[in-house]
Amino acid sequence: MFKKSILLFIIFLSIASTAYAAPTSETLQLSVNLVWVMVAAFLVFFMHAGFAMVETGFTRAKNSLNILMKNFITISVAAILFYILGYALMFGTSLGTIIGIDGFLLSGVEDISFFVFQAMFVATCATIISGAVAERMKLSSYVLIVVAMTAVIYPIVGHWIWQGDGWLTALGFSDFAGSTVVHLTGAVGALTAVLFLGPRLGKYTGKKVNVIPGHNVPIGALGIFILWLGWFGFNGGSTLAADPQLVPMVIGTTLLSTSAALVSSALYTKIRFKRVDASLSLNGVLAGLVGITAGCAEISLGGAILVGLVSGIVLVEGIRLLDTKLRIDDPVGAITVHGICGIWGTLAVGLFSTSNGLFYGGGISQLMIQLIGVIAVIAWTMGTMGTFLYIVTRFSSIRVSEEEEIAGLDFAEHGSNAYELKEVILTDESEPISGRLAFADRLNNLSSAGEKG
Repeated sequence: MFKKSILLFIIFLSIASTAYAAPTSETLQLSVNLVWVMVAAFLVFFMHAGFAMVETGFTRAKNSLNILMKNFITISVAAILFYILGYALMFGTSLGTIIGIDGFLLSGVEDISFFVFQAMFVATCATIISGAVAERMKLSSYVLIVVAMTAVIYPIVGHWIWQGDGWLTALGFSDFAGSTVVHLTGAVGALTAVLFLGPRLGKYTGKKVNVIPGHNVPIGALGIFILWLGWFGFNGGSTLAADPQLVPMVIGTTLLSTSAALVSSALYTKIRFKRVDASLSLNGVLAGLVGITAGCAEISLGGAILVGLVSGIVLVEGIRLLDTKLRIDDPVGAITVHGICGIWGTLAVGLFSTSNGLFYGGGISQLMIQLIGVIAVIAWTMGTMGTFLYIVTRFSSIRVSEEEEIAGLDFAEHGSNAYELKEVILTDESEPISGRLAFADRLNNLSSAGEKG
């Protein structure tokens, strides 16, 4: 019996050794690349926690639950629609260099890791809109916008720029990690939606611009730290391989641009307003991240600092322009951060690229190509989103009622609140409009302590 057992054991070892093949350097490299891309995808996924915290902290307590739900819905709807339709339109076989025509439901797609990574990006683009339309848009209308962005608008922009035979790619347009593809596209969609929505009640009184403070800046600051961390995966993972030279360079430029943007926005607000403005400085971090995203793989470390310094100043002036001059109400500054800074970051490639940038002897051609790409994406996104919202608003308003806005979207849309309030403030529908607006103005000026009770 013992001899039979030994014999069976030897046979088992023989079969196992035959079946097992030692890993080659190629398979090991593939595995390392896969792990890096998946870790980067996890970091980009975690960015949505950052977006949720930023939007929640920089808006009023009575809308917190609604914002959290929008962020969860965004990533869930985006992932499913990108699987069904978006991935094919973005990375399928090109029809006229404009749109993909195969790969629906990932048919014939073998690299699922690439799909997962890109799905995180499409959700990031869509969630930019959430903060800009906060506190006054119906949840159902927001979901419709997410559908339009993730199923059609974003994938076609991505096909132009990130598919090998897209027309902007063929032209020489460069956007390594998405200053235009992700951030500008999302910001233009947000701007279009805000133009249809109008400002929040009490934001503007005649020529006066009223400040509506967020209820929890520490939560917003935590969200920005999360976004900063996640962005290392956002930019670094866009290498799509664990390249020992490229990955550290990409993360290095990302770090330095962001740090420089925080410094410049803080110093600029001190000079401009005689104090360091916390909310603008915190948004400066995001400005530096967006600003370097397009060129993080081809701008030097020193160039990244310059890009970040400019991004911080652009952020401050951009928010002032939209808020006080154009009277576009964006509660979290998303349109400036992702849109205006996205444009700057895209154009910065034409200036600071070490291979063909203007400041490195490459002439003006790359800068002009970058400008063409920016104009094309703005025209496509605004035209498509504007047409979509025009059709939607023919059937129903995309904005909640005045009573619902005053009471808060947590109660109006979800029947509950994110915080336990000592008093639930409701209005009498018989109250005159002027009275309700005055009441809204009083709500806008409540302290965070008053809101949370």
